[in-house]
Amino acid sequence: MADRGQYFTQGDVVARENSAFMTKVYQWMSVGVLLTAIIATVLGTNEEIARTIAMNRGLFWVMIIAQFGLVIAVSGFISRMSVATATVLFLLYSALTGVTFSTIFLIYSINSIQSAFFTTAIGFAGLSAFGYVTKKDLGPVGTFCSMGLWGLIGYSLLAIFFPSMMGGTGGFVFSMIGLLVFAGLTAYDTQAIKMMGRQAMNAEDQGRASILGALKLYLDFINLFLIILRFTGDRRR
Repeated sequence: MADRGQYFTQGDVVARENSAFMTKVYQWMSVGVLLTAIIATVLGTNEEIARTIAMNRGLFWVMIIAQFGLVIAVSGFISRMSVATATVLFLLYSALTGVTFSTIFLIYSINSIQSAFFTTAIGFAGLSAFGYVTKKDLGPVGTFCSMGLWGLIGYSLLAIFFPSMMGGTGGFVFSMIGLLVFAGLTAYDTQAIKMMGRQAMNAEDQGRASILGALKLYLDFINLFLIILRFTGDRRR
């Protein structure tokens, strides 16, 4: 009986530590999303500023490239960073995303943007909760969705040179696949991040893992948001 009590005590400690780690991940992810939303709303509701950002193609592409660079830096080199550095880079990425997202206010109505945001929040919460509690290995789902993601990236790059690819049936199929891919990645990433927290050896490792996990879930969230907005958004005339 003593051994069994000790077993349950250790299990409770592991569960509490894992819960604390995931809470930190969700907190940082939420900070990133809110920072993006606030900056996008402040800039986007000022049509003159939003148009300046949209029309200055050089500035716009510099910000896009900078965002890719920050994601690569945090994802690929976080093990060499301090927690403070990783946090600053994550927040900088979230802020830059807010600047580029301000241009969607030129395309969609404010009400439809708000509706898409809350729809995304509800859907994301359900998908992430499933990934957190399920005992089923979601590795195959992650592999399939990762392959789909590369396909979406390739299609998006081609669409830069052939914009008509994003119109009509092509655009609809792209959005449907994107919705399935990022829905699957949300559940898979949550499960993978949960395991990542268990493997962290010390507080510093846990801190870095929480920022990396927050970035992964943040990317899932904003991509789901863009796809849902594409489906449901009312375009301004």
